[in-house]
Parts: sequence; C-alpha cells; structure tokens
Amino acid sequence: MTEIAATGSASSKKQDKMAGESFAPSKEILDLWKGVHNDMRGEFGEAVFRSWLKPLTLQACYHGTLEVSVPTRFMRDWIQTHYAGRILEMCAEQNAEIKRLEVVVVQNAILSDDEPEVESKKLKANENKKEEDPYNLSSPFDPRFTFENFVVGKPNALAHAAARRVVESQNVPFNPLFLYGGVGLGKTHLMHAIGWAMKEQWPEKNVMYMSAEKFMYQFVKALRSKDTMNFKDTFRSVDVLMIDDIQFISGKESTQEEFFHTFNALVDQNKQIIISADKSPSDLLGLEERLRSRLAWGLVADIHPSTYDLRLGIMQSKREQLGADIPDAVLEFLALKVTSNIRELEGALNRIVAHADVTKQAITLETTQEVLVDLLRAHDRRITIDEIQRKVAEHYNIRMTDMHSARRARNVARPRQVAMYLAKQLTARSLPEIGRKFGGRDHTTVMHAVRKIEELMNDDAQISQDVEIIRRALTG
Repeated sequence: MTEIAATGSASSKKQDKMAGESFAPSKEILDLWKGVHNDMRGEFGEAVFRSWLKPLTLQACYHGTLEVSVPTRFMRDWIQTHYAGRILEMCAEQNAEIKRLEVVVVQNAILSDDEPEVESKKLKANENKKEEDPYNLSSPFDPRFTFENFVVGKPNALAHAAARRVVESQNVPFNPLFLYGGVGLGKTHLMHAIGWAMKEQWPEKNVMYMSAEKFMYQFVKALRSKDTMNFKDTFRSVDVLMIDDIQFISGKESTQEEFFHTFNALVDQNKQIIISADKSPSDLLGLEERLRSRLAWGLVADIHPSTYDLRLGIMQSKREQLGADIPDAVLEFLALKVTSNIRELEGALNRIVAHADVTKQAITLETTQEVLVDLLRAHDRRITIDEIQRKVAEHYNIRMTDMHSARRARNVARPRQVAMYLAKQLTARSLPEIGRKFGGRDHTTVMHAVRKIEELMNDDAQISQDVEIIRRALTG
C-alpha cells in the first residue's frame, strides 16, 4: 500500500535512518525521477507545472520511500493536498518498490535544471547567508515575491518607490521604513521583494527577516535559557532587520522593551530597519508611546485598498506567470467582483485554473461563475461602512460630513450612533476600525453607541423602525 507524507524539514526524517546508511538516490532512481518530473507537465498541465511542480527536487530514496523537496511550506501543503497522490502513482508505475512519497521543506533546495537562472542565484545567496549566521534565525524569502512580479498602481506606488529606494541607496535613506495596510494588499510581497533585492545587490550584507511573533518567541526562548547576550548580539549585528506584522507585540511589555533597545542600537549604527503592520504607528494599540514614536521616525508608507485598474493589472500579470489561456472578460469580471484583497483575488484565479486543468474544460465566464459561486455570493453580500454612513445620512437627511464631525447635537449624534450600530452588525470590522471611520473616535465610543441603540430599539418604536428600514435598504 502506498503512502504520502509531508514534514517540516528533511533533517527530521533523516534522523530516523540507520547510522551510516547511504540514502542517496541511485542512478536508476535519479533517471526515474527525471522522467516522472518531465511527465508532470503533460499530466497536470503547463500552468500547474510552472506554478507548483517545477521546483520539486529529489532528495533521497530509502526503504521504499522517495523523498522530494520544495522551498516553502505553502508549496508543500498545496502539493500534498492536490497532486502528491498522483505523483506517487506515477513513480510506483515505474518502480513497484516505491511505496511512499515524502514531501519535505528544504529552504535552500536546488530547483529543477530548467529553472530560471535568477531563482537559482537567489537560493544560493540564501544558502550562503544561512551558513554565515550561526543562529539561523532569519525566515526564508518566498521566490514568488519579487519586485519583478509586483504590479504597481496608485494605491501602492509610494510603498513600492520607498522599498526600491531602500535597496538602491548605498546609505540608509530613511529609518525605519514602515509599511502598513490591510490584509492581502501586498505588504509581505514587498518585504520579500526587498529581501531578494538586498541579497542580489548587497550580497555582503547580513539581512534578517522574521515575523514579530517569531522575534517574541526567540526572545522568550533566550530568557528561559539565560542566553540573552547571544540573542542581543545576533540581532544587533545585522545590517538589515526586517520585522513583519509588528502589531503582534502589542501588549507584550518585555518584548517591546527588548525591541526598543534593538531598534536604537541599529539606528545608532546606521543599519536599515524595515517594519510592516496592519495599521500606522499612531493607530497601533498596546504599544508604548516611546516605541510608537520611534516607528514613525522614518518614512511611513500606506498601501491603500486596491483599485479596479490595479486589480486588473495584477490579474493580467498572474495570467502571464501561469501561462494559462484566460479570456480578458474573465479577468475583468474577477477584478470587478473580488475587491477585498489581492490575496483572495489571486486565490480565485488559482481556483479556476486548477479546475480547468482537472476537468480539461476551457476557462469561460460561465465556468468561472460556477467554480467561484461561494466566493462571489459572499462578496455580493459584503457591505462597507461608507455605504452604511450614506444610507443613514440619506434616511435622516443629514450630511455625510456629520458622520465624521465632532458635533454633538442630538439630530446628528443619534444618526451617527445608528450608523455605528449597523457597522458593528453588518460588517466584520473591529470596534477600533469602526471608530476610525467615524472621525477617529475611540473604540469605547463605538461600544457605547452600540449599547445605546440596542436599548433604544427595545423602548423606542421609531428608532427600531428606522434601523430596520435602513438595514433592509443595505441588505436587500
């Protein structure tokens, strides 16, 4: 019986092999894998092969197990879910002794022979840097996220230009570079693009990239092992420090304290710091004031929600990368309908391409609507705070500006509270996010408004009727 497995790294499995045993693949297995790897293109289609299967690399063969690697966990999980079963069957058809396929993550894995030269250079640069770092704390850069495939538009133009400037400048142009924006708008893509470009342009520099969560974990680990000096030396000896999602250290006082001192030490040495978050420094709750002010020292670059033109440009770029036959009408339809974030938009495109590869059907507007029926239905129901404010302002015959003003007159304050209540009920926005849409009000103000309207709806028939009318207008 054949088996499929996915593990975090190749080293963990190699520990299970007998000491001194040779597990290098024989020439016969190497030839088998080369043939199967080439056959994957015809089996799964050009788009799937280029996107997911091309980086698959043979690592070892032992006890009927074929061990293959990919450079990222995301690729491993996707291949494991969608393609590993058939790949194992293809291998077993060539050699009946192969009973198990092991998919592991090797961050420095050598890509297939026909992989573009630039990708091989990136992986070699990453490998060399890891050898220099005895603590090996830096997370790997995803080879899909480069400047070359980052589509620039008005919403992200400032962030992109700033990222380019950081890479191209011999000196530190601004410190830190702080990138912020909502989920799936391209912050992480830009961070990885900076990392790759830094390694190519300044290979002698020690670039460290990680999430704020990992920084916190490493700090706590150092405290428990009483090894804080090595922790400090490691982080303060880098040339470029990149921390993703800094909001995760909100409320963590000891971690903020250590990061604050690390920040100051690197700035004093004129080392580059690059930070990303979901909000601007001034809007990050749970951060000490001194740290918040440090984060705003350099250039703060906002990545705004995408426009239709930017989304369409990203879809066209993605089509070219996949090499798939996707009609312009489908791309225009997706760019119009999927407006929440770029990550979801690209996921939608991957779904229709995968469906076409599996069913051998052409991609049309009709099949796209069938495959994405759940996603499109969810987007059709999505209501924004701006829409709520407009409907409430129309119903009560007040100006939109009153929604953001400081006026406390009852004929303005009550509709504003109704709008806050409906924003809480009809959107997935948090209380702080809702407050910011109403003139930068505190989350406690929104909480009070929600409770007040709930009370009034029980006691005041007119308020209850008003709320229901507006709700139907928004959801109908």
